[in-house]
Amino acid sequence: MSIGHTLLGLLESGPRHGYDLKRAFDEKFGQDRPLHYGQVYSTMSRLLKNGLVEVDGIEPGGGPERKRYAITDAGITDVERWLATPEKPEPYLQSTLYTKVVLALLTRRDAADILDTQRSEHLRLMRLLTERKRKGDLADQLICDHALFHLEADLRWLELTAARLDKLAEAVAK
Repeated sequence: MSIGHTLLGLLESGPRHGYDLKRAFDEKFGQDRPLHYGQVYSTMSRLLKNGLVEVDGIEPGGGPERKRYAITDAGITDVERWLATPEKPEPYLQSTLYTKVVLALLTRRDAADILDTQRSEHLRLMRLLTERKRKGDLADQLICDHALFHLEADLRWLELTAARLDKLAEAVAK
């Protein structure tokens, strides 16, 4: 996820302080990984330097002065360009799990145990996500669905690989 573009998009509804941006980000996108304040302010500093935001006002506070940021026309154009650009699909052509399976085979360890352990971990996570989805709002349900669909694809790969372990062992032994 592009933190900068997300913060810019949040600014399109109107000027905000860094604290307000962090709170809005965490509420909408950061359930699992909230932003650190330092990340917000370093990102805003970079966006300011690049002309994508401007300081709309400075207010005294109990600590440091509070800057209110506003998105510029260049910032709006940048968000529009980012939104219109498709994300590169991740083909997972060199996954860690595949590497573990091949190394297990090369070192005469039980690759089926690795696949079984991974299958159990995927199923555990899928149960957690299913429960979260059941209790969550629409946004949480969509986030969980995305993760669940990826985990289901991984499970299919685990089953296919388990069924082909003998052939894979022959192929990597050459």
